[in-house]
Amino acid sequence: MADTCTANGDTWEIYKDNAADWRWRRTASNGRIVGAASEGYVNKSDCISNARRNGMTCNPS
Repeated sequence: MADTCTANGDTWEIYKDNAADWRWRRTASNGRIVGAASEGYVNKSDCISNARRNGMTCNPS
């Protein structure tokens, strides 16, 4: 299950990949993925911090 939030029309998703690492993905309102984590994170908080450095302004829940 993924945590999501929406800001400025984009949806941010924090999720676990197949290797059980945390990743983020940014999807535009037209459904296209416009950003994603380039690596997996062991800690969810590290993943969220990286997403914030890449423009996430909402709080995933």
